[in-house]
Amino acid sequence: MDEKTRYVAIITEIIARQSIILGPDIALLKARSVVGLTVDDKGIVTDIKGDGNVVLQQLVNTYVELSGMIVKNALGSIFEKYPDLNKVN
Repeated sequence: MDEKTRYVAIITEIIARQSIILGPDIALLKARSVVGLTVDDKGIVTDIKGDGNVVLQQLVNTYVELSGMIVKNALGSIFEKYPDLNKVN
């Protein structure tokens, strides 16, 4: 799996988790506000433009603005599955 494919996978998984927490409408709205990220109506990432780590960081920041540390804690188990990708703060 190449790096872009891994970023697509982790970001899609994050959106799915946030859809459960925030509801699908808000989760998709916020994901689609991230520059460089294209997401379909089911929450699946269809494209990432630019640096995948930057897009990932912006997505996490967007969700954290809504829910604070709850988001970071909820995403911990997802990040553990992708140890080779740069961690977000």
